[in-house]
Amino acid sequence: MDDIYKEYEGKIPEGIIADVQSSLPDKVSKAQLKSIMQKVLEEYEKSRIEAGEAVGLISAQSVGEPGTQMTLNTFHFAGVSEFNVTVGLPRIIEILDGRQNISTPMMEIYLKEPYSKGKDIKQIAESIKQTEFRDFIKEITLEITEGKLDVKLDLEKVKRVDLSEAKLLKIFEKSVKGFTFKQNGDMITLKSKGKSENVNELYKLKEKLKSLYVSGIKGITQVLPVKREDEYVIMTAGSNLKEVFKLDYVDTVRTTTNDIHEIQAVLGIEASRQAVINEVNKVIEEQGLNIDIRHIMLIADIMSFSGKVRGITRYGVVSDKSSVLARASFETPIKHIMEAAFVGEIDKLTSVVENVMINQVIPVGTGLPELRSTIKK
Repeated sequence: MDDIYKEYEGKIPEGIIADVQSSLPDKVSKAQLKSIMQKVLEEYEKSRIEAGEAVGLISAQSVGEPGTQMTLNTFHFAGVSEFNVTVGLPRIIEILDGRQNISTPMMEIYLKEPYSKGKDIKQIAESIKQTEFRDFIKEITLEITEGKLDVKLDLEKVKRVDLSEAKLLKIFEKSVKGFTFKQNGDMITLKSKGKSENVNELYKLKEKLKSLYVSGIKGITQVLPVKREDEYVIMTAGSNLKEVFKLDYVDTVRTTTNDIHEIQAVLGIEASRQAVINEVNKVIEEQGLNIDIRHIMLIADIMSFSGKVRGITRYGVVSDKSSVLARASFETPIKHIMEAAFVGEIDKLTSVVENVMINQVIPVGTGLPELRSTIKK
């Protein structure tokens, strides 16, 4: 049997041969296997694109036409305030522009067993969420005459996130300098060590206390445990892949973020290329559209082939084009033509756009081969 597989090595990709091997029933004769492999080869040859096919144009048309049908909407997760998800055309634009700061960063955190089955799911979700001091404050009272600040704590919330009052006070003392602390039950009193009490300083301190980082993972502002089939997944607003991966109970293989640049920084260019494919595909499926995955793969390849994710913008992949006319056709034409004229740049007219601009046959399809013949005298 192995000699039949070897015969087709180089003709059929290894992945397809492996699929055939794993799918075959136990009792298959050599003749049957030969017939199957021949059929697979024929199908593979049919599926291959012909040399000279304008794949870029086809992909652009195939993504662009359904893209214009997309609805421009942002929907909210039911019952969670400030938990927005950008979908539709705005999300597609965000991905393909390769934006560093996306409008709604999100994570899907998968957990290891037994936590994925629901064990301590609420406590885990709460421990991941970034908590600031404002989350534990019932009220803040400013005593201008005495120059002091009274902070009333919600001790139940403090216990819920596995924090002790002593630890909370330590965070307080580390972050706030020049003040004395006095605790009485759920009340903390802050008084300036200096002789003169500055009201402005007290107001600044009041605002600083509210945004003081206490616990959780920085950047994750909302958490929502969601049941998917037979396991729990934690959805988050905000993203911090590197810190989430450090948690023992997190399944790092499946946990992901919708921030492509963060994936590139943590996992590398191959992972971010796959993330571009997954994110664009997810939007397209949500909109009920049907675009072949290979068109999206081509776009992802173009965006990531340089070793870092670059958007399809004049500052991204367009700036790498060797053709002056192709660069000029996208945006800011005069700038590109002037810069090329100053350095005496030559355009070899090897691609589509530049040949269309000067009314020549484009080097794709039937325009790809050149016929040269010697005429007899």
